Amino acid sequence: MPSIMIADRDPNERTGMSWLVSSCAIPYKQVLSAGTMAEVFQLMESQTPEVICLELDMIGKGQWERLKLLVEQYKPTVLVTTAEATFERAMQGIELHARDLWIKPQTPEYIRRVLTRCCQERISRNQINQEVSGSTGLFREVSYLDLFFPRPMHGNAYAMMLAQLEDPKRHPELLRFFEDYPFRDKPILLPLSDGIVGVFPLDDPESVTHLHQTGKRLLMDWEGGGDSPLFLVMYDSRQREQSLHEAYKDASQALSIRFFKGYRQLWIVDDHVEWTTIDPFLTPSEQRLWVDMLHGSDQEELKQWMYKHFSYKEAPFPDPGILRIRLTSILAQVRRYMKSHGLDHGVLEQEYHRVFETILYSPILYRIVACLLLFIQSLMDLVQKQGDEVRADVIEQAIRYMERRYTDAALRLEDVARHVDRSPAYFSTLFTQKQGTSFRQLLTAMRVKEAQRLLMETTLSIGEIAHRTGFVNANYFSKIFKEKLGTTPRLLRNQKKR
Repeated sequence: MPSIMIADRDPNERTGMSWLVSSCAIPYKQVLSAGTMAEVFQLMESQTPEVICLELDMIGKGQWERLKLLVEQYKPTVLVTTAEATFERAMQGIELHARDLWIKPQTPEYIRRVLTRCCQERISRNQINQEVSGSTGLFREVSYLDLFFPRPMHGNAYAMMLAQLEDPKRHPELLRFFEDYPFRDKPILLPLSDGIVGVFPLDDPESVTHLHQTGKRLLMDWEGGGDSPLFLVMYDSRQREQSLHEAYKDASQALSIRFFKGYRQLWIVDDHVEWTTIDPFLTPSEQRLWVDMLHGSDQEELKQWMYKHFSYKEAPFPDPGILRIRLTSILAQVRRYMKSHGLDHGVLEQEYHRVFETILYSPILYRIVACLLLFIQSLMDLVQKQGDEVRADVIEQAIRYMERRYTDAALRLEDVARHVDRSPAYFSTLFTQKQGTSFRQLLTAMRVKEAQRLLMETTLSIGEIAHRTGFVNANYFSKIFKEKLGTTPRLLRNQKKR
């Protein structure tokens, strides 16, 4: 026997109609009561009443679409009541495919007749469904053999659902969710090691539309209570005469669309997936371009190239396996770059192998691209840092050499450049960039500083000090000393004496 839900904001209305059903012996097996739309939604999904008597005035604007979706999904017999005899209320009843519209107040006798008629119609419909199910019971014999071996389905129309979580360890939890879910047409559930297969009967043309809505609801409800992303494939077999085995192969192939679209998606197909053809390896010109981008440390150009060649938003898509090969071809260029800079060891070597495994096994393309770009960026930054350290080390060597030799009046830039094994022109430019001053200016500053110390701490003559600090003669020494300190060597020494 069917069940009925009475939804009205007025508790007296709910009580009165419940009493009418019981006192008149209308054969409903259960009478449910709801005073808010939240209760209506909860009862429709948990109890799935077959007849609903609903007050239109209690439906809020933000609740209308969800109500229509649930009515479409579970297909109850709907009766609507209202205190407003308006065209708008009548149109709402039509949108819900209402069996009848009651304008309050309504006579108990009329309510009794309508409720009795709806109950009898649901009983008759259930009996017909049972007879159909009994006569075509072959559908209920679906098993794992049908998935993995080509066996005929005896003309039954069906649809297939493939569900896969990002975390495969959570599949038992997903199976329990499906087993408890209030499907209108309960599927045959066949759990596998990497997902769950569901086979639905398609009894009427509306079943396909309902199936799409079911998929959307499944995603929404799972996401509402779970934190493991879900990818769903709904496969409609009506367009092709094929066994469940063939449908399973096509649906499994469609599951690979997840590689491009990510999780939290519903993908609806009615045929096998056609992959586009691409070259799995880099062409010679692409290889040269990658060498230039890597050694030129052009991170922005490299990033844009990756986004251009690995951003797929719409079908048709290339075969994911071919794309993985193409990504390993790029990684081979990165490997050569690592070797050329002596980076193929230690932690970087371990990171390289981790990126390689990500390319081979990660289920989502954009994650692979992000992982590869981050690795390349870290390599480029390290190469840049090494270059800076090498250049800084060259200057440090040069300054230490100058500190030992600045007393030599014949010391030239060419001598220091030769000591650090650099060309004079390159060394001069690099020195100025790193020190913010020229070679000659720093050398003079070293000599003047030492001369100032000798003037203050010793009794050496000015000529002797000039000789010891690398100046060619005393006159030139005095001239440079005054330019740098604003006083002559003699005046500085006299100030010390005073």
